[in-house]
Amino acid sequence: MMADEHGNGNGNGNGDGSQADTAPAINAMVQYTKDFSFENPNAPRSLGPQDKAPNISIQVNVNARQVAETDFEVNILLEGSAGEGAGVLFKFELDYAGLFRLRNIAAGDMHPIVMIECPRLLFPFARQIIAEAVRGGGFPPLYIDPIDFAALYRKRLGEAAAAAQAPAS
Repeated sequence: MMADEHGNGNGNGNGDGSQADTAPAINAMVQYTKDFSFENPNAPRSLGPQDKAPNISIQVNVNARQVAETDFEVNILLEGSAGEGAGVLFKFELDYAGLFRLRNIAAGDMHPIVMIECPRLLFPFARQIIAEAVRGGGFPPLYIDPIDFAALYRKRLGEAAAAAQAPAS
């Protein structure tokens, strides 16, 4: 388990510990693999030397749902492959999730925290699962580059805004 608490740094000076009760906090209650698949469809032929580096494709999606007043389940969906068509070396799909408790967070800040900060905390663990599965499949480990979840969030908001403004047909 992992916990990450962010205080506001403004002590109230009364020494009664009440700041800890009102400081914004994000706690990872538990994290887990919901679904995972690794395919090595052309083994053992695909495990030999390759003529060129394979094209690696990775898609990322983040979903969240509120499960209690202060608790959110956040999922990172990672899908990827190396190679194309009949030359696919491997494919993977990982649905990695965490249950987060958010306390003392302003309502306007809740959505960005759930969709940016929570996946940022989950990502290193999902990345490691994929690296180990690829290595276990007979290939060098695949270390996915860090993901800018803030940029992903802004892109998703932009797409939603564009869809809302599109004329109905």
